[in-house]
Amino acid sequence: MEELGEMDCPVLKRFLKDDSGKCLLLDCRSFLAYSAGHIRGAVNARCNTIVRRRAKGAVLSMDQILAGDEEVRGRLRSGMYSAAVLYDERTPDAETVKEDSTLMVVLNALNRDASGTHIYLLKGGYDRFFSEYPEYCLKTKSLPPLTSQSSIDSGCSSCGTPHHDQGGPVEILPFLYLGSALHASKKEVLDSIGISALLNVSADCPNHFEGAYQYKCIPVEDNHKEDISCWFLEAIEFIDSVRDSSGRVLVHCQAGISRSATICLAYLMKRKRVRLDEAFEFVRRRRSIISPNFSFMGQLLQFESQLLATSCAAEAAATVSPLLGPKSSTTATSTSATPTSPFIFNFPVSVVNSAYLHHGPITTSPGC
Repeated sequence: MEELGEMDCPVLKRFLKDDSGKCLLLDCRSFLAYSAGHIRGAVNARCNTIVRRRAKGAVLSMDQILAGDEEVRGRLRSGMYSAAVLYDERTPDAETVKEDSTLMVVLNALNRDASGTHIYLLKGGYDRFFSEYPEYCLKTKSLPPLTSQSSIDSGCSSCGTPHHDQGGPVEILPFLYLGSALHASKKEVLDSIGISALLNVSADCPNHFEGAYQYKCIPVEDNHKEDISCWFLEAIEFIDSVRDSSGRVLVHCQAGISRSATICLAYLMKRKRVRLDEAFEFVRRRRSIISPNFSFMGQLLQFESQLLATSCAAEAAATVSPLLGPKSSTTATSTSATPTSPFIFNFPVSVVNSAYLHHGPITTSPGC
């Protein structure tokens, strides 16, 4: 395989230590694997399986492989990287790279769009590098629980947050946290994790610290008649606006189980280009009690179908960025007006994947 050189782990370590700005590190594993742990500075390079099938063997572009990473693509096209290093879980050498693997898809895209950049495979992949240089890897960190049991028991009585709530809010992405009304009522908790904005996904939970944080309200109830999907795009834009201002947002409802989890799932599906089952497992690993109600799961499935249709249409038209829409440059503000939903909701309960029911019941009662 003439296009792909090989790099040993000690060589990559020297690159990362001495000249990391010249080396583009591409993690070719799944979103879940990348999120659980990756080499410092690595970018997750992946492609939606539907788009790959529709491409029918054609070489995909880096715009599709790295949709959402505009700065990386720009540096790549400008020849600012002297080397691009690819890795998966444990492929030992270039000769064993499979033709249908993500590694091969990314290699072909680099050969098409990044002329002049030397391309290497990291021998042994993430497993070997982590075993030799764990200090150069980032592993998923768990947040500490709330300071004491008494702080949990004090609760947020006005919101009816149950006392079985898990520890503290959990980090979904570096700028996105998921939690409950209890967490939103504890200023010391919000400050300890650097929260600058709160997305309140409830009709009756108060905003406790107006003036101290930026707030946005999505006034929905947790029942099968509620259309939460009509808020997806507005919520995503609000989260993006917080991210773009280098802030952190806590998405919460009453218990942090159904409504706020639904918004986080929609964000991951839209911005990280992942399927619902992968997004669900990713969030569940961080907050195991999440359980969107049947109606919300149906709306998420419909949102997934819409995103996939958009992706395939974009591929057919050879457009840039198959799933990502433009970033919002407008700072969102709190509103109670219901926007027009872009989704027609007509969902039979039977279409819900039974895998989502495996880790606990999907709730239908209000207050989650």
